[in-house]
Amino acid sequence: MKGNGGGGLDLAPPRRLLLVGSSGGHLAQLLALKPWWETRDRTWVTFATQDAKSRLREESVIWAHFPTTRNIPNLLRNLILAIGVLRRTQPDVVVSTGAAVAFPFFLVARAMGIRTVYLEVYDRLDTRTLTGRLCRPLSSLFCVQWEEQASLYKGARVIGTIL
Repeated sequence: MKGNGGGGLDLAPPRRLLLVGSSGGHLAQLLALKPWWETRDRTWVTFATQDAKSRLREESVIWAHFPTTRNIPNLLRNLILAIGVLRRTQPDVVVSTGAAVAFPFFLVARAMGIRTVYLEVYDRLDTRTLTGRLCRPLSSLFCVQWEEQASLYKGARVIGTIL
């Protein structure tokens, strides 16, 4: 996985991916990584919006529960979903750009010993996102797209912008 702004992401090549992200901009950022994921077995987790259904019509997709922003019932539903999905798909790595749907999948992946890669959104330069704060301790690799973001997350790796 490599961003346009330089600095590659070095992972032992995973065979099976679970790509988790909210629809809209978060999904767009995952889709921008196509050169990295297109030759691998992959499953997507996102919301059943028209945009996501259209963009992922040829992909294996599992629809998550939403809304997720500070919604405890859907957090619990997505936690149960994550347990089943991770057991069934057995990915080598879970990759997410956020938002809240990432947290239950990272929590379960970490408990199962599955690597996790989080890519912080490109439009938050001076403050940490809630999902970034929650997923940072659960991330095998935490990536940011701007140098300014690196100081917000200890150990973050700058990979450059992907959009």
